[in-house]
Amino acid sequence: MQWRNSPARYGLVSLFLHWGSALVVFGLFGLGLWMRELDYYDTWYHRAPEIHKSIGILLAIALIVRVLWRFISPAPPTPANHGQMTRLATRLGHLALYALLFAVIIAGYLISTAEGKPISVFGWFDVPATLSGITDQADIAGAIHLYLAWTLVVLAVLHALAAFKHHFFDRDETLVRMLGRAAK
Repeated sequence: MQWRNSPARYGLVSLFLHWGSALVVFGLFGLGLWMRELDYYDTWYHRAPEIHKSIGILLAIALIVRVLWRFISPAPPTPANHGQMTRLATRLGHLALYALLFAVIIAGYLISTAEGKPISVFGWFDVPATLSGITDQADIAGAIHLYLAWTLVVLAVLHALAAFKHHFFDRDETLVRMLGRAAK
């Protein structure tokens, strides 16, 4: 299989970034909901947020790579059976997913750096706090982070359902191409 996208299918890099991001987003969502329920004396009370933040920063890096990769290796053209409204919905849906991903990550960053401390990414490197000290920063960013994360997950589920609709009802190659197989 090729690394770059072709007119018939997505390449390995796009597939890895797409499916990897999806797994990470749902994993972070579950971890985030779980760690909100931990009490101070739980052994995971400090460890879970550190893991959540570290993976979130790595997701931010992957997201930047993903956006750059779209310019280096453009996506295959939309299937011929997609009408103008489907093409517009696809474009707007993808833009919304990217915008939500960036917004959730930025809100998470603002929570994590509210006290002016850097974010340590698994001890490999630190991401400095560039904006901190705003009144109620962690609380406001936390509420935004939660609502945006829910919105992102709901939109991602709708995105998956749309792919299944294209596969099972429209019988087009939308999902097949995202699984790395060539369109027929």
